[in-house]
Amino acid sequence: MIHYLLQTAAFQLFFLIVYDLFLKKETFFNWNRLYLWITPVLSCIIPLIKIERLGKAVPQEYIVALPEIIVGPASEESARNATVATFLPAWQWVLIIGGALSLVLFLVKIGRIFRLRYKGKIIKQKAYEEVVLPDSNTAFSFFNSIYLGETVYKKDHRHIIAHELVHIREKHTIDLLFFELLRIVFWFNPLVYIYQNRMAELHEFIADAGTAGPDKRESYRLLLQEVFHTEKISFINPFFKSSLIKKRIVMLQKSRSKKVWQFKYLVLVPLVLGMLVYSSCENEEAAVPEQDSSISSQVEQLKATIAEKEHMTEQEKKEVMQLSEMVVVGYGEKAAMELEDKYPALNYSASGSDVPFAVIDEVPIFPGCENATDPRACFQEQMLRHVRKYFRYPEEAQEQGIQGRVSVMFIIDKEGNIVNIKKRGPSPLLEEEAVRIIEKLPKMTPGKQGGETVNVPFSIPITFKLQ
Repeated sequence: MIHYLLQTAAFQLFFLIVYDLFLKKETFFNWNRLYLWITPVLSCIIPLIKIERLGKAVPQEYIVALPEIIVGPASEESARNATVATFLPAWQWVLIIGGALSLVLFLVKIGRIFRLRYKGKIIKQKAYEEVVLPDSNTAFSFFNSIYLGETVYKKDHRHIIAHELVHIREKHTIDLLFFELLRIVFWFNPLVYIYQNRMAELHEFIADAGTAGPDKRESYRLLLQEVFHTEKISFINPFFKSSLIKKRIVMLQKSRSKKVWQFKYLVLVPLVLGMLVYSSCENEEAAVPEQDSSISSQVEQLKATIAEKEHMTEQEKKEVMQLSEMVVVGYGEKAAMELEDKYPALNYSASGSDVPFAVIDEVPIFPGCENATDPRACFQEQMLRHVRKYFRYPEEAQEQGIQGRVSVMFIIDKEGNIVNIKKRGPSPLLEEEAVRIIEKLPKMTPGKQGGETVNVPFSIPITFKLQ
């Protein structure tokens, strides 16, 4: 979650840098408005997109071990905590409380608008309504209402009405409310506030461009004739805002940008593609926690992958079946026999009687899975239940603080019996417990390949964890 939020903020930062450097000073106001709408949304979506072809050269399934079963006091405590909402991490509570306070602040702002409306005198017009506020010199719009202070209303305010009508026609209030909602969810992200500020600034440029006549000096005079105070509400369109006066005058002086400069928006294409590549290649969690380049480790990882994979291409099958021949040619027959004896899953291609769980036509049936729509998924689910049912953490291992992962390999033979159990772990105590659990597996319906019963190698990692 934290990683996602950091990615979102980083992408928003890149988009804002592009806007400030290349687009902000152009007079393509509607294009800029669309840019400020789309890019914060893209920043939230892109981290969720994972395109395999843009990912790593080595497919993920070849470097990730089988989903391990975690047993022991630590796993039981985790399961209990998962059911209790009060055990949320502290940072999640901060996010929730901050979001709740932001929502309350937003409702307070809405309340202020309604209070102003209640106090003011409403004058209905054809396409809008004026709300005249007593003892005030404010001027702003909110949806189809133009709020005018009594001081402003008594003067010639036609230019203000024309300006605010542009905001109403262009539905600028919706833009600002959109960013208000983003501020509730991402209250901790300062970039969302900057986005809203850029959008409010752009609204004024659009309204000025829509109301400025041939003689722009009159527009300058109206902006500079006096300083008005306005309501400090982030989702309204104030007519006079002192921090924007200079920028509005500068933008009024600019001539229209040449259409050729619209090609600047194409910079968005490589920027988005780069973000997609990054989010597709990057992983929140390391696939392999410990780098181990030994042959035995790599063989174990490959074996786990074969047992896990539901569908293998013909090319993948061919490559796996060539492993025994490669060992014989490279290291001699004796070395190959030793390796095949230790890792029987690699021997099926030579003997023709062992077929991995991942590629077999009909997988072994765990008792209770006879009518399952997905026998493979049911098999793994029942295996998980079996391990947790018969697990007992060795007392001696607890006393010595021994924990770690035990990789257990076994074969479901042609009669459905569990045979040839192999194990590898950090301690004989844990290895013996893992073997004891596997030995208690019930007799199964054997797997079939080409209509004939075959031996099926299987691998399962069991992680022992203490508190």
